[in-house]
Amino acid sequence: MDVIVQRSGGLAGLRLTWQVEVDAQPDRDDWVLLLDELPWHEVPAAPPEPDRYVYRISCPPNEVELAERQLTGPWQQLVERVRQTASPQRGGAPRRPGR
Repeated sequence: MDVIVQRSGGLAGLRLTWQVEVDAQPDRDDWVLLLDELPWHEVPAAPPEPDRYVYRISCPPNEVELAERQLTGPWQQLVERVRQTASPQRGGAPRRPGR
């Protein structure tokens, strides 16, 4: 199971992508618990905010897009954890193992 966080926008409009293979983590059960507690289907719409970051968080089959100001609580915990675990990749799609 992979968790992918993409951050785009900001003044420069750069996209950074972080990817974590949850099953390979020594604290896999903690990751799974956090992912299961996320309100994947309860994210309210947010108006566009120029020059602010937008986060696309994906853990198939779930995916959400959050404005920077919506990144609170468990969403913020997840993004911080992913960013601490994986190195960012510039640009589009994340690397897939074996490719």
